[in-house]
Amino acid sequence: MQIKTEFINIPIGDTTMRAFVAAPATAGRYPGIVLFTDIFQLGDSVCRTIGRLAGYGFVIAAHEIFHRHEPVGTVLEQNDAGIARGMAAQKVMPVAQFDSDCRAVIATLQQHPQVDADKLGATGFCIGGHLAFRAALQPEIKAAVCFYPSWLHSGLLGAGQQADSLQRAADIRGELLVLFGSLDTLVPPAGRATIEAALQQGGVKYETRLYEAAHGFVREDRATHDPECTDAAMAETVKWFQRVLA
Repeated sequence: MQIKTEFINIPIGDTTMRAFVAAPATAGRYPGIVLFTDIFQLGDSVCRTIGRLAGYGFVIAAHEIFHRHEPVGTVLEQNDAGIARGMAAQKVMPVAQFDSDCRAVIATLQQHPQVDADKLGATGFCIGGHLAFRAALQPEIKAAVCFYPSWLHSGLLGAGQQADSLQRAADIRGELLVLFGSLDTLVPPAGRATIEAALQQGGVKYETRLYEAAHGFVREDRATHDPECTDAAMAETVKWFQRVLA
């Protein structure tokens, strides 16, 4: 399916945040997906991934998660300095700000002329995988896919580094798919076990997939990129959304 893309400005409080939107070029109503990037924000690689998913019949909106701390259009470099900037930004953002940004993107999708407002999902990578989990706490989100969700098991997200994400697992009413890499040192086996235990205790309807890959394996511009695992994970993601958001 061919797609169309644009950058838009979404109102949030007394300011706006920039977002990348990809949608099918063919007129119609489609499920809407909130997509959360990794800490590097909206670079070429993640925008290509967004377009790839949109081509399966989804309207996808991804905002600049650090819009309060970085100039509009900032893409952080994949080096020590870029990682340090991203980490510094996430450590000073109250979790409530991540959540309010999510609410603003949900509202934007609900108003999009090509979105079926009753069919909303979320996905994301790294910190974005964690934020997609938090998006699933919102009642409108029927399906979420979390790629190697950083700091979900430890709660080390946001100001104070004490996110309550797993403690609120029982608030999830939709279906959750969590994709892990067996070689991922940021989400180690003990972390995966902690996440699954919380999901089971919360009564969440969920599934997991484990790929023989390292953290960030979906990013085509990283040394850890694994094309085979990426193709498999993307196929699972599309299948998940097509089933749950049917």
